[in-house]
Amino acid sequence: MNKSDLIEGMASDAGITKASAKKALESFLGNVEGSLKSGNRVSLVGFGSWSVSKRAAREGRNPRTGETIKIAAKNVVKFKAGSDLGNSVN
Repeated sequence: MNKSDLIEGMASDAGITKASAKKALESFLGNVEGSLKSGNRVSLVGFGSWSVSKRAAREGRNPRTGETIKIAAKNVVKFKAGSDLGNSVN
């Protein structure tokens, strides 16, 4: 499923236009992104939670040349599925 499929499904399920569903989805994604940028955790009970974790700087290897390279530290987004979501796919 891609973004357009999701918008189409949301519009159909909610009985709204695709434009309204797109606006709602973009609002949801923007709010999740904004919260994560602020360092907050986003949790939807039963579905899952998103959080930001710091990944330390490390050394790696260029697979083409075998040369050692430095990989900079960065923040990464993590998602942990909730129990309802996990149970629904099994």
